[in-house]
Amino acid sequence: MIAQVTAPRLGVCYYPEQWPREWWADDARRMREMGLSQVRIGEFAWSRIEPERGRFDWAWLDEAIEVLAEAGLAVVMCTPTATPPKWLIDRMPDMIAIDAMGRPRRFGSRRHYCFSHEGYRAESRRITRAVAERYGAHPAVIAWQTDNEYGCHDTTLSWSVAALKSFRSWLVNRYKDIGALNAAWGNAFWSMEYGSFEEIDLPNLTVTEPNPAHVLEFRRFSSHQVVTFNEAQCRILREYSPGRTLTHNFMGFVTDFDHHEVSRDLDVASWDSYPLGFLEQFWFTTDQKLRYARQGHPDIAAFHHDLYRGVGRGRWWVMEQQPGPVNWARFNPSPLPGMIRLWTLEAIAHGAEVVSYFRWRQTPFAQEQMHAGLLRPDRKDDVAADEVRRVVADLQSLPDECVDTQRSTVKAEVALVFDYDAEWITQIQPQGAGESTLRTAFEWYSALRSLGLDVDVLPSSADLSLYKVVVIPCSPIVSESFAAQLRAISAHVLIGPRSGSKTSHFAIPWELPPGNLQSLIPIKVIRVESLREGMIEPGRHFNVHRWLEHVETSLVPEWVLMSGRGVLYRHQNVRYLAAALDDTSTRQLMKTLTQEAGLHLCDLSEGLRLRRLGDLRFAFNYSTHTLSINDVLPSNARVLRGAVTLAPAEVAIWIE
Repeated sequence: MIAQVTAPRLGVCYYPEQWPREWWADDARRMREMGLSQVRIGEFAWSRIEPERGRFDWAWLDEAIEVLAEAGLAVVMCTPTATPPKWLIDRMPDMIAIDAMGRPRRFGSRRHYCFSHEGYRAESRRITRAVAERYGAHPAVIAWQTDNEYGCHDTTLSWSVAALKSFRSWLVNRYKDIGALNAAWGNAFWSMEYGSFEEIDLPNLTVTEPNPAHVLEFRRFSSHQVVTFNEAQCRILREYSPGRTLTHNFMGFVTDFDHHEVSRDLDVASWDSYPLGFLEQFWFTTDQKLRYARQGHPDIAAFHHDLYRGVGRGRWWVMEQQPGPVNWARFNPSPLPGMIRLWTLEAIAHGAEVVSYFRWRQTPFAQEQMHAGLLRPDRKDDVAADEVRRVVADLQSLPDECVDTQRSTVKAEVALVFDYDAEWITQIQPQGAGESTLRTAFEWYSALRSLGLDVDVLPSSADLSLYKVVVIPCSPIVSESFAAQLRAISAHVLIGPRSGSKTSHFAIPWELPPGNLQSLIPIKVIRVESLREGMIEPGRHFNVHRWLEHVETSLVPEWVLMSGRGVLYRHQNVRYLAAALDDTSTRQLMKTLTQEAGLHLCDLSEGLRLRRLGDLRFAFNYSTHTLSINDVLPSNARVLRGAVTLAPAEVAIWIE
């Protein structure tokens, strides 16, 4: 697939309702002078737009849009449904979400609503229609963002009365007969059988873990609720604002709903990039958190760029780019000088149409007062402002043919398969602390990137026929159609542990794992074990940790543990890995696989990453010391930005 990409634009998130009117024109002028061309507004402004139900105050927003437009700035308008006002909560107190412990998610921050509440759904459509009617035809409005960060603060799942009612109806439509549900879920176990759909509760507050089949269906239902909530807003926006781009700002490492399903109603997928916060908050080791504390792990941003390029079917933006220290991680260091520029150029190298910074000015009040912006609270430039100007100069220095509307992001040679329901399954039944499809996918992606390779991150429903290498880190549910596609392709295929280990109803296949994948490689997984931290099973040139499968097969293993147990098997063009490998071993396996496929590899220094965009080639230094790119720079290269030695946080761009 070749996805056409427009010339990259820089933007910013702005909140006119939070600042004096007399500042607006100066802000807009400075945005343009800085090189910004679009502004996102309105996602949290419902209480200012509609102070009382049915009484709208449009004057301030009309003026703000006109001020931005007069400065030559395009506007991304938002539906304000992420922050329903207090008067609405008071009218419908049962519209708030309930957490898994039965506690209400009360008013006083944001995202305080339940996706299943029919009253709130009607209100969300009403306010969306009102804003769309008002601004849908405004010439400055070029795009719409629906809501804000679905799933943020663990708000996808709600254990409310509204969710229970909707879940039961959803199950009726899905199963028709209660006997069919009992059979599918294996409810003969522990006398969990139901006599009717009205007897089914939500899968929380049970004595021990609830039936995993029940939980999986609740996760599917909850994802469906996000999809239909978003679709309703998109339908209204397309009616009242035709021709405008529709997007939603997804998040990093958030998998509570199927982003591909939500994106079907959107034109562009966007995401909010906070590399330092994500490094601190997720599974990375203490050594990695110290080594990359001011840069972010070299693959955090890139993984999401490639993920959301797949979600957006080739079109994607960064809606919020970290500009300095954030306020929400456990620790919040300042980025290394140059990193905002590096993160921006890396997004553009992955095909981003827009990179938008959060936020224009640091606020001196409320929850996010410790979150940096392009400006300080005193209206002076913060550090990131000069880095944005450097990006503008970078883009202006590139040849026109490299940044015009004919620029394209070309399909990589490697596809990595990631499905959201795969992560749900490993969350529901990890079998080992910290086991996660998402983590495994990231580790495989990182190993491939460390070899200088570009990677497309795609769902199992995507067309994989033109790739030279297809890697499947963990796909517990393998449909027959996916297995058939894998049988038909000629790519080198690597399948990871736990793949094919569950049916669609969360049971072990009768034929044993890897289920439908046995039509590709003749193996059976007869036992699995999870290994605690520090427990290593050594091989002759590799190490296994965290997960190990016992395999029954006539195949001779390619990789064997010192104990004699095989962990890597091959049949024709398909390999199955029956273990989790440490980072060094994962990289070695990816190197072997991609070399056999004839791919050009680069043995990159620690912290160095590459990316190709059409005729352009980019190198990024994520380390804290100077690196040479002589080994990856062809003799015919024409260097456009940077040099053959890259200081920390520096970028080189060349044409081959």
